Amino acid sequence: MPAKTALLIALAILTVLYAVDFFTSLRRALTLKTDSLVTGFVTNFFDTLGIGSFATTTAIFKFRNMVPDERIPATLNVGHTLPVIFQAFIYIAVIEVDFVTLTLLIASAALGGWVGVGLVSGLSKRAVQLGMGGMLLLAAAAMIMRQFELFPAGGDALQLQGWRLAVGIVCNFIFGALSALGIGFYAPCITMISLLGMNPVAAFPIMMGSSAFLMPVASMRFLRKGAYLASVAAGLTIGGMVGVPIAAFAVKSLPLNALRWLVIVIVLYAAVLMIRSANGVATQVLRSDA
Repeated sequence: MPAKTALLIALAILTVLYAVDFFTSLRRALTLKTDSLVTGFVTNFFDTLGIGSFATTTAIFKFRNMVPDERIPATLNVGHTLPVIFQAFIYIAVIEVDFVTLTLLIASAALGGWVGVGLVSGLSKRAVQLGMGGMLLLAAAAMIMRQFELFPAGGDALQLQGWRLAVGIVCNFIFGALSALGIGFYAPCITMISLLGMNPVAAFPIMMGSSAFLMPVASMRFLRKGAYLASVAAGLTIGGMVGVPIAAFAVKSLPLNALRWLVIVIVLYAAVLMIRSANGVATQVLRSDA
């Protein structure tokens, strides 16, 4: 059996296990709202094109008051898991990357995601707000660097060896852990891939494959803790499963440069709102203690 086929079979098995948990958690009647469906469609449409979905979804949540701040990380992970898995199947099948490199980076990201959920679930509302506000600022900074082509150009390699592979494994573990807090995986991963001399195109199966394995692992923990908003997560999933194939197979061209600038402005504004909310929580605590 070809190595890539074995990897895709493993992803399919994990997908089934996650889907059973996810749909079992949704046995109660849900009221799906149009805004969550549209959000899922739009953010996963752009995610498939490489813009990312976590920062944009968080911004929409804040603007629309769709999800309590402390439930945003879990809702993001649970709602975007199946659409991201869909993306991973597409990119792993189409783009060639060294199997050992791909597998080890994916495994380290999945382990990081599992560890990260345990840390995030124990955080206070204010800690989540400050953490997500900071992560949104970092995401915006990464997007701005990309717009001005400040990221390293990368090389031609399709595999990592020796110390470069070790660095990649450690970094992917950290990125996986941070994703539990709601920071997108793509920007830090593609930066790391380029710095280590790999072809930036190789980042797509690596970052989407890593997300596809780490997100169900993390999300199953979120599901069991009940830390997410089920109706919104379901809307993200349904809308996203429609948006991914349209972006991957039907869209030939979009003004991505202009769209990225729009996303940067939105993400920066959401970061300010999140940090202001955290300061408001701190002020209330101080007043109650006075």
